[in-house]
Amino acid sequence: MQNNNSVHSPRLALAASALFGLSCLLAWQHAEEDTGVSAEQIEQTTIEQELAEGQDGRQLLLDLVEPEDGEGGSEAELEQLVRSLGLRAEPAGFYSETEHLWRVYGTPEQLAALQRERAGDPLIEGMEADVTYSLPSAALGGWSTLDADGQTGDDAEINKPSRPRFAPNDPMYPLQWHLDAINTPEAWMHTRGRTATVAVIDTGVAYKDLDYKGVHAKAVPDLAGVEMVHGKSFANGLPDGLDDHAHGTHVTGTIAQATDNKVGVAGIAHRAKIMPLKVLAANGGGSVADIANAIRYAADNGADVINMSLGGPLPSRVMAKAVEYAHDKGVTVICAAGNEQRSRVSYPAAYEGSVAVAATDFEGKRSFYSNWGKQLDISAPGGDTRSDKNRDGHPDGVLQNTIAIGDPSRNDYMWFQGTSMAAPHAAGVAGLIVAQGVNNPKEVERILKQTAVHPNNKEWDKEYGAGIIDAEAAAIAARSSYRGERLGFAGLLGLLGLGGLGFAGLGAQAMTGTLRRRQVTTGVGLVAGVGLAAGALTMPAAYMLGTVTTTVGIGSGLFLSALLPVLLTLLLLQRKSLRGFLTGVSLGWSALLLHGAVVLPTLLEGIPGGAGWDRAWLGVNALLCLWLARRVGRAGTQAE
Repeated sequence: MQNNNSVHSPRLALAASALFGLSCLLAWQHAEEDTGVSAEQIEQTTIEQELAEGQDGRQLLLDLVEPEDGEGGSEAELEQLVRSLGLRAEPAGFYSETEHLWRVYGTPEQLAALQRERAGDPLIEGMEADVTYSLPSAALGGWSTLDADGQTGDDAEINKPSRPRFAPNDPMYPLQWHLDAINTPEAWMHTRGRTATVAVIDTGVAYKDLDYKGVHAKAVPDLAGVEMVHGKSFANGLPDGLDDHAHGTHVTGTIAQATDNKVGVAGIAHRAKIMPLKVLAANGGGSVADIANAIRYAADNGADVINMSLGGPLPSRVMAKAVEYAHDKGVTVICAAGNEQRSRVSYPAAYEGSVAVAATDFEGKRSFYSNWGKQLDISAPGGDTRSDKNRDGHPDGVLQNTIAIGDPSRNDYMWFQGTSMAAPHAAGVAGLIVAQGVNNPKEVERILKQTAVHPNNKEWDKEYGAGIIDAEAAAIAARSSYRGERLGFAGLLGLLGLGGLGFAGLGAQAMTGTLRRRQVTTGVGLVAGVGLAAGALTMPAAYMLGTVTTTVGIGSGLFLSALLPVLLTLLLLQRKSLRGFLTGVSLGWSALLLHGAVVLPTLLEGIPGGAGWDRAWLGVNALLCLWLARRVGRAGTQAE
């Protein structure tokens, strides 16, 4: 026995060293890089700065400490502080109680004095002007509508497919050059976005009929069948996240317009759910507090992706904290870079945790209005309604179904332009990635960047970021880019866990032709089990189970645990012919979980705590699966 251990000890030591090295390499390769501005880096916006931007300066956000988080103070002291202000103050919206966020009203002079006098108060985390954010300036510039018949015209140029692609039957789809530009039809061969939820934080979405205070709102026809969840209004106007402007509905169409329904146009992740959150009023403006509350609401109510096609001239620590909160809860936050034609990305796109999106035109060049800069991440089609470079007889804008501008009782198919239109292209592709089981925002962003195509063949620059997004490449990468990493783990774990059990001898016997039939069955079963569990050719079995169930998602802590290998073993262990397969399943599951603990492409559902607890859960269950593989493997080889 001692001699046998001495033979295998160097092999086990080498495998353990290789496993450690692979883990360190992948942790380094998948480390998050973010050039955005963090909340701590933001200097609080003063009333004077707000006035200089032409805003009224009559509201101040007061962000107090959180006693329950050990930041000092007590509830009684905070209440006394608010009363001592001598000005009207009220909770600043939905999350004001838990976040101790207050909106203080007064003249600009009173509020400016308050900022100066209360600076340094240990019970106050921050005081900032409640700045109004709005739609990017060129979002509706040059918009047009289709003719009544919606014909594409004789000169419409439709690209001939060179790869497998899904061609929807929506009659105006040929006019959506922007979907072809990012290879969306090819991406649809892999996924349509099912299981993803995208929150649209905007002017609302026209998803249902409602008569409200004399306004007759109607759902746009080309969102029929798209599932809407947790709609809510944070700004004045229509309730339930309904649209009384047009911008939010158009943005939503790009993300998830009903597709292949013989009506109108198509959307990228058309089987995703939409969470309509209204933060901008009919005039296109909304407060920092309302937007921040909507971001937290989306994160707390199951959003996987947030799209914000809005912006403001001044930074907000309150909003930056909300973006970081959503990012830490596993939400990918996509934002428009802005339409001011300047070399600086606007807010919230510039915040840490946001993915900033610039706009490109039909030729793949940066659109004339688009911002750029060091915080830029990616680019996507935003259009140019002034031109018709594809000579289809219509503007080169982004075409979707929305309500008439400011009139929710009517709808049309309209071309808009702007980074507002570019961002939902990225949000839709993010939804496709999430539907493949990758929901960690740092991994979603990594895939968006690594699969983007840069017009100048650069890794990154200030004009295009990592390049123009590619929906097909992103969908494929979400499913297949981890395969080699997981199989590497499986091989090394096999050497560690199954060393000395006789599996290594199967290869030598295969070379000499001395394998018996049962050994062949064991070997084939082992390979098949590893491949099924680790996702060698398809999506890993744990993920496939998540896609076919309605109550448990892909990131379920039940599926991403040792539970299913244990149950499968208990059911089938007595069948000797399946022991090789059962060993392979446990080994492959162990590799999947250990890879998850290191790289964490999928954040878990049902596990309390943050990413650290997810890693711990996956790591412990990976060890359990490895132990199970060894026990089943020993039983299998002893039966030979």
